Amino acid sequence: MNDQLVLKFPANNVYLKEDFYVSSSNKEAYDFVESWPKWVKRTVNIFGPSGSGKSHLASILKNKTSSYEIESNALNDKNDKIFFEFKTREALIIENLNEKVSENLLFSLWNVALQDNKYLLITSLKPINLYKFKLIDLQSRVNSSVFIGIKLPSDDLISVILSKNFSDKQIKVEKKHIDYIIKRIDRSYEKISQFIQTLDKYSLKKGSPFSLKLIKEVIKMI
Repeated sequence: MNDQLVLKFPANNVYLKEDFYVSSSNKEAYDFVESWPKWVKRTVNIFGPSGSGKSHLASILKNKTSSYEIESNALNDKNDKIFFEFKTREALIIENLNEKVSENLLFSLWNVALQDNKYLLITSLKPINLYKFKLIDLQSRVNSSVFIGIKLPSDDLISVILSKNFSDKQIKVEKKHIDYIIKRIDRSYEKISQFIQTLDKYSLKKGSPFSLKLIKEVIKMI
């Protein structure tokens, strides 16, 4: 399997570059963000299911350059500070863009990015060129972007992640336990990280040895 382990996972929404887990499912997106400022285009849409690491990638970009980050739901015509904030930064990051966004505001921000040669990173659940925007000019801007999709980890990849983290914590685990966890844990990097850390803390708190019973209790907790 051509997956690369880059240390561990983020915890409590603290995203560090060295904690990002690079795999075949997200390597294209990771490499693109890492290549900043040598982007082939200054606007990129990174899309994928919840928990696939989009916010972590956005955080990596924030650590590379001055950026203003905003949730799609906060993009409304009453939020007049957006333009001032964007004007003083080199990049704008819009998280979780959806079709309910103010099209006029988004189009205006896009124009600022083009006029001032700024960077625009947009995350979403699906490619934003599939959205049915009414503004023809906005749709044209959208279509000219770079689109990079990322996926949730496969069973094999989750097995590697779990095995490595248990090994790092010097926890001996049988394959049947790994298989049991894979079948029941949410398929997202954040949930896997939460499970591992909760299991570690809970076992120390209870003073209980690693067991299937302990695994079942932690799965119910998360």
